[in-house]
Amino acid sequence: MQIKRDWSQPFFSSRRRRRWGGRLLLIYALALGGFLLFVNAQFDRLQLMALDMIGMAPTATPFASWWASRGYELFLAGDLEDAAAAFAQAVEQQPANVDYLYEYGRLLIEINKPGYPQRAAELGDAAIQAAPNDPRGYALKAKALVWQGESAAAVPVALTGLELNPNFAPLHAVLARAYTTIGRYQQGLSFGESAVELDPMDVDARRAYAYSLIWVGRREEAINELEDAIIINPNLTAPYFELAAQYIAQNEYELAVATYERVLSLEPFNTRALLRLCETFSRVGQDGQAQGYCEDALNLDPNYAEAYRQLGMVQYRRRNYEGAIENFNRCVDLGSSEIQCYYLRGLAHYYLGQCDDAWVTLQEALARIQELPVKEPILSETQEGLRLVTVSCPAYSGQALPTPIPPTAIPPTPLGGIGG
Repeated sequence: MQIKRDWSQPFFSSRRRRRWGGRLLLIYALALGGFLLFVNAQFDRLQLMALDMIGMAPTATPFASWWASRGYELFLAGDLEDAAAAFAQAVEQQPANVDYLYEYGRLLIEINKPGYPQRAAELGDAAIQAAPNDPRGYALKAKALVWQGESAAAVPVALTGLELNPNFAPLHAVLARAYTTIGRYQQGLSFGESAVELDPMDVDARRAYAYSLIWVGRREEAINELEDAIIINPNLTAPYFELAAQYIAQNEYELAVATYERVLSLEPFNTRALLRLCETFSRVGQDGQAQGYCEDALNLDPNYAEAYRQLGMVQYRRRNYEGAIENFNRCVDLGSSEIQCYYLRGLAHYYLGQCDDAWVTLQEALARIQELPVKEPILSETQEGLRLVTVSCPAYSGQALPTPIPPTAIPPTPLGGIGG
């Protein structure tokens, strides 16, 4: 039997065709609308995929967590500047993330450039606001205050954090520094010791305890703590400077030199290490060696005022008064207030027979000495220089000498000697 087909009519009825056709149109419209919405929402991503297929896609922006991981790696490697820059990127993306705020602030304090501790204090405030019950914000704010010279103000901030977590080692470390700085040495020692007990692998805890030990003259113990800090992370340079200063306080100059040389092996262009080597060799009378290190530092940084001061002192000791004056003048021009750039420059002028310059410069030095907490022996040397001018220079013969400055109480100094 053969079925006859009328190909002029559809296989299905016209009623079903209209229903299915309307549904197809609706589905098509919805699909098209959904596709357009998807394209609109994912346009940037789709554009990057298309560009990537033809090799023209830009580098993707890393997530905050990537920046933080990168920053931590750089910190462990001792590259603090780049580590801070990485954490800055993380904070920019997530400004309320306490993890990133805390680490970024700690790095700024460690680098300690002008304005960095203040910025760290602001990050501490942001961390406290973001997480009032997290002790890290208080630890960061307190440490920044200590580095700004406001140790008394740092104590209540750190104690507030300690109420939240009494076993947070960084709070104990910052209290060790703060209490020691304001003269409450026993409390400083106690908090320093507890900081190390709570976290023996915390470099800052070791350094804070060493700081307290130095102030009470327990230098050998301080050296042990600093040596341990270096063992924990041998790529951080700050503990090397603190350790070398203690070696110098014990007249162990060879160990100090070796320590500064270790810094240079980590950072060959570290001008601070070069300056400290210049100072150390000058201290032991090897002025030729000292001058070379100072000149190396200035070749790297022609605006290093401290290096001009030390180079001037080396040349003054070698009786190169013209060279000393030139370097002391450069020191002053760069805005340094170091007293050697004034009173030794005045004495150098005297030894060259430059009476007017000697008198004016020594008078200026005398005024600056009055602002120093410890005035001797610089005061006596300056007054003697002025007296010699009145004796040797006819124009100043009989000139009245300044009235001696009345003695003032000498503030306490660390028995172990602080330096770096």
